[in-house]
This record gives sequence, structure tokens and C-alpha cells, in this order.
Amino acid sequence: MKKENDEGEQRRDLLAVYLRSNFPDIDAETLRDMQDSVQWIELRAGDVLMEQGAPGDAAYLTISGRLRVYVKTDDGAPRMVRELGRGEITGEISLYTDAPRSATVVAIRSTVVVRLDKARFTALVARNPQVSIALTRKIIDRLQTQNDRRPLPPPVTVTLLPITGGVDTAAIAQRLAQALGRFGSACWVDASTVSSPAAAVLEELEAEHDFVLMVADPAPTDWTRLCISQSDEVLLLADATQPAAIHPVETACMVNPPQRNEAAETLVLLHPVSTQSPLGMRQWVDRRPVTGHVNLRPELDADIARLARLLSRNAVGLVLAGGGARGFAHLGVWKALDDLGIEIDCVGGTSMGAVMAAAIAADRDIPTTMDVIRQAFKINPTGDYNLLPLISLIKGRRVRTVVERSIAALMGGPVDIADLWKGYFCIASNYSQGCEMQLHKGDLGRALRASIAIPGALPPVVVDGELFCDGGTFNNFPADVMRNMRGVGKVIGVDLSARRARTLNFDEMPGAWQVLFDRLKPRAKQRYRVPSLVAYLLNVSVLYSVSRQSESRRQTDLYFNPELFRFGFLQWARFSAIVTQGDVHAREVIGALSHTEKQAWGIRGS
Repeated sequence: MKKENDEGEQRRDLLAVYLRSNFPDIDAETLRDMQDSVQWIELRAGDVLMEQGAPGDAAYLTISGRLRVYVKTDDGAPRMVRELGRGEITGEISLYTDAPRSATVVAIRSTVVVRLDKARFTALVARNPQVSIALTRKIIDRLQTQNDRRPLPPPVTVTLLPITGGVDTAAIAQRLAQALGRFGSACWVDASTVSSPAAAVLEELEAEHDFVLMVADPAPTDWTRLCISQSDEVLLLADATQPAAIHPVETACMVNPPQRNEAAETLVLLHPVSTQSPLGMRQWVDRRPVTGHVNLRPELDADIARLARLLSRNAVGLVLAGGGARGFAHLGVWKALDDLGIEIDCVGGTSMGAVMAAAIAADRDIPTTMDVIRQAFKINPTGDYNLLPLISLIKGRRVRTVVERSIAALMGGPVDIADLWKGYFCIASNYSQGCEMQLHKGDLGRALRASIAIPGALPPVVVDGELFCDGGTFNNFPADVMRNMRGVGKVIGVDLSARRARTLNFDEMPGAWQVLFDRLKPRAKQRYRVPSLVAYLLNVSVLYSVSRQSESRRQTDLYFNPELFRFGFLQWARFSAIVTQGDVHAREVIGALSHTEKQAWGIRGS
């Protein structure tokens, strides 16, 4: 009985903490009245708290556990829109209106919520009118910010489940808990360190910590099943040097669990520290319905720290815009960020930005990466013109050579996007379907060639029987895609859009011969500063994306837009000068940050 009373008091204390955080202005008496007006509900994984379209009759506050919110799409399929962690409120509008539920809410794992129904709310407001005022403010604040970015809350309870032999799960948990300590209180436990009843101990640890890492057994034991049932997220730890087979513990606990499991699953592929590039990781990913995967060298503190940032939703994403040869500036910005101590965890981009992002995601040292890109672009990738331009002005063979040569030098051969060390995506345009495509897996070389295939200038690329072309047609600066990547908390963007438009000093476009003769003159005496056909096609292809520039910029936390008007889109030979310009600009922007901002970014010497 004493044990039950202690648990009840602990839950009541947690309720007081979360009520205070949501309604900071209520007095002590009102707080106690609110505590006495709610009902306690325990949910199991998969239990539905509310159904879209059902009558709204109560609001809920999460005390422990995790909820997932789904809305139905036009075709009736459920789409996950957000997750709710402890201390978050849902359904509060129903206390004022009779409108049906706008979403379905499901428990991801064992969850405790409190329920406040309309009748008790009405009585509570009659005794304490300030409750209605406080809740109204909460609703107004939510409505005003409903279009703001709302990252998934970090998991509190995480199970580390080994799915191959040879995994020192406890050692990884210990180091991961230490790395997570930078973002909150963290602990790790296994079956030998938890007394009975284990479920109550885990609930107590969850109440006391920001992160609880649970080391599961390598077999489907009661402890392993308990860990998974209590998890916000499950890390599947696999020795990537072993065959990519489904482990018996996966079959028993994840594929055919005794009860429904909604926790997110992340595949953590473990590699020897000597591995230059992971190869063949797609076979691991495709065999499992995982939320995502991470390639990890457990001996490297930097890789453990990256996993901690991803788990805690503090990962830094770098997004790079397209812009032809001007894209070399991305490497300069990257170098400056690295020199100043800003770690990059995820990277993505469009067109030339996609190529530079892939080079960064390979995670080689900066001098090596710079040298590889410099050597690869010693040939002019856009210099092989078609004599019979039925499909494109440029054959695209040199572009293919540059891409394949860079991948081979950095990664040791053809790789899949799943083989990259850092999280990666690139944007391409699906010509066959007329839509933007986010490429997160598949042959990296083919994906890059698709992303840079400027319509009319370069031939489209066939991917799974459909034609793909330059991603800049839809999204040349995909900061929104990076913002939605799982684990990303901060977005750094490098935009290559022109800062100002160039004004022409003539009224009519000259003829072809006039342009040709004008270009034979010294640059200072040239009159017709018109773009080449290829440069014109490149710019036209991104006009729609440029119109979205302001919105894309709002998606970034740190924004770079280097002045590159002196460099042409096709001036591949000016590698060093363009890289330097990106480096100088990045240091200027970062140097202008306040002391507080520099500290928030972890900049060295701040």
C-alpha cells in the first residue's frame, strides 16, 4: 500500500510540474483544484486516445510516455503530423466547442495521461475563472504558432537492442549516456541493475531523467520485452561486418511482438574505425521498416556525439543550394564552420549543392575532400556539346565522369546514399510525374546526375523507369526538407542566389553575330553582358525556386549568401577563388554574431 501511495504522490507531483509549465500564472490553490479535477488514464502501446471525427469531450495532458498524432489524407490514409511528449496538452479546444476531433491520437508505448472532461472543466472554471483565461491564452498561442516549425520532441526512454553478435551494448550505452549529458540528465540501465518491480523502477527513472537508456538482452526475454514496451525509440545495434540477416530477437519482439509496438526504430550500423566508407548498407535498411539509420564507428567519440545530437533533436543540418561552379563556395563555408568548431550531422542540397553535400557526407578530412573536388573539376564538365542537340545541348558524359571520379576517390567506389556517414538527401525533379523528389536512398552517382540535369542543357536521367532532371526546378534551396529531417534541431543554409539584379544598358536583345563579336572584345569594352545559353537555361530552371527564397531563408537558423557576382555559373577553373570567397563570407557572418549566439553554436573561443 505504501508503494502505491508513493507512486501516486510522485505522479501528482509530476502533474503539478507540468501544469505549472503550461499555466505559469495560476496560484497554488487553483493548481490544487486542477489536480483534483482530472482523471488518471493508463494506455498501452497502440491504444487510441482519440479518433479523428469523433465528438470532442475532453482535454488530455501527458504525464509519462509518448503519443503520436495522425490525420487522414485525401485518400483516407493516415499521415503522422507530430508526436507529443510528457507535459504536452492535446484536445483542449473541445472544452469550448462541440467540434469533432481533428486528428487521431495513439499511444506509442505505455503512457499515462490525465483527462479533464467538459463537466469538470465547467465546474473548475466556475470556482476559478483564471483557469479559463489561462487555457484560452494557451489555445491562442497554439493557433498563432500552428504554422511554425515544431520538431519532434526528443525521446525520453530509448532501448538499445543488439541484433547481431559481437555488440558491446553496455559500453555503447555508457558512452552514449555520457554524450547525452550535454543536453540533460541521462542514465543507462540493464537487467542486472534494475530491481523488482522493473516497470515501476523504469517509470521512476523516467520521472527523474531527461534520457533513460535501457540495454536489452540479445534474446526475447521478459526484460527485453519490457524495455521495448516502455520505449519512445528503439536503437537496433548491428555489427555491419556480419550478414544482414533478421535476428531472432527482432522476429520475436519487433516483427511479431506479443502486443502492438509504435515506437520509432533506428538502425545503428556499427563499423570498424578503419572503415573508409560503409558499403552495402542498403541490404540492412531494406530488410527492416526502420524510421532511419545511422552509420557509426563506436570507437570514435565524434560519432557517438553525433548519435547523441540526433537522439536529443540537437543535430545540425547543412543545406546547400544549386548554382553551377559557384557551388564551390559551399566548401569554403564548410571549412570555416569546421575551423570554428561547428559540427555538421546531416547534409543535403540541390544540383551543385547536392554534389558538394555528398562530398561532405563522405566524412573525409577537409584537405582530402578539397583536393578530390579540385582534381575532378580540372576537366570542364559542361564542355562536351552535342552536335545534334535533340535532347540536350551538352552530352553529359563529362558530368558523369566528374561525379563517378569524385565518388570513387572519396568513398572507394560506387555507393548507395545509405552508405554515407552523415545523414544525406538530394533534390531532383521527376519530369514524368511533374513533382519534386527527395532522394534519401539509391545509387548516389545516379541521384547526383539527376539532381544536376539542367533541363535543355544536360540530358535527363532515368530512375526506376521515370525521367528525372535538375532539382532546382522545384526547390533549389531545400531548407524546408532539412528542417523536417528526424533529429535536426538547427539548420545552416548556404544560398547562392544573387543578392541584386544586374541592370542592362540596352533596350533590345542583340542578334547572335552581335553577341559573338562583342565577346571577342576585352571584357571592359563589352557592351552586351548577356548570359550564355547554358547559363540562361540554368538560371531559368531555378526561377520558381528563387521565388521561394524568403520562405526558405526563414527555415534556417544560420544563413549564408556569399557575394559571387564576379564568378560565372560555368567558370569551373576558378575553384580556389570561389572556395576562398565562401570561407571569407562565412567568417564575416559568424564574426557578426553576438556573444550569446556564438555560445549557442558552440563556436570556439566564444
